[in-house]
Amino acid sequence: MDYENKLVLAPMVRVGTLPFRLLAAQYGADITYGEEIIDHKMIKCERRLNEHLGSTDFVEKGTNNVVFRTCSLERKRVVFQMGTSNAARALSAAQILCQDVAAIDINMGCPKSFSISGGMGAALLNKPDLIHDSCSITCRRVADRPRDPAKWSEIADVVAALTIPVIANGDIFEFDDFQRIKVHTGASSMMVARGALWNASIFSPEGKLPWEDVKREYVRKSILWDNDIKGTKHTLKEMIMHYSCLELPEGKALIKSESLADIAKLYGEENYYQFVQENRLFNGSR
Repeated sequence: MDYENKLVLAPMVRVGTLPFRLLAAQYGADITYGEEIIDHKMIKCERRLNEHLGSTDFVEKGTNNVVFRTCSLERKRVVFQMGTSNAARALSAAQILCQDVAAIDINMGCPKSFSISGGMGAALLNKPDLIHDSCSITCRRVADRPRDPAKWSEIADVVAALTIPVIANGDIFEFDDFQRIKVHTGASSMMVARGALWNASIFSPEGKLPWEDVKREYVRKSILWDNDIKGTKHTLKEMIMHYSCLELPEGKALIKSESLADIAKLYGEENYYQFVQENRLFNGSR
């Protein structure tokens, strides 16, 4: 994969599923990362072609639990992010899905206790014997939190010291910020997390679309790809909390929603939901 001059959707837990990745790509993201999935979980999966959806699903053996879902539309841009602390196990997991993704990334930056206690994420930074080259750099240290300013100047030092592509990440909230961080750091490409979560059209050089329009498009993609209801609700909650409040009618109705049909009704997409369901039944009966 070419990492030069790219706009990248960062990996986000419970957010970076197929609908959101396709949403970001629709607005201009060149590379889209999926949410981190642990190698232990991936090696318990089997690959299944989902004819009803047109997707490729990696399903936990003996269950219908979809661990990772992708499709041909994102084949050349999706990056699978893996949590691991063991090279052999990571290789086994990678071999299961390598033909269906553009690249596989090892998480070496997550500061959360779950990752660190398992020897994953930022814990790998203390094990240089397990690490070779890394091509993505976050602008925060392990102890830093999102509210802390991103350290763009430190990324510039990293870029100057390396010959491999560096992807800079941190405090990108408007399209113009992509160019600002590129100029400031000299990084090859730019990655955004929160700015994309709050409004995925941040990737559009023509400017952000209205929040309500982006939110509704995410709902439609969640319906189309039969996204997990918990993940859909989580992503919508995060969108709402940035611009509004979950205590208002929309937030309360979202919390009470128990299915994609409920969410479709909440956002005025009942007809689209019905259209998708009818077409699946029709195609499935042929």
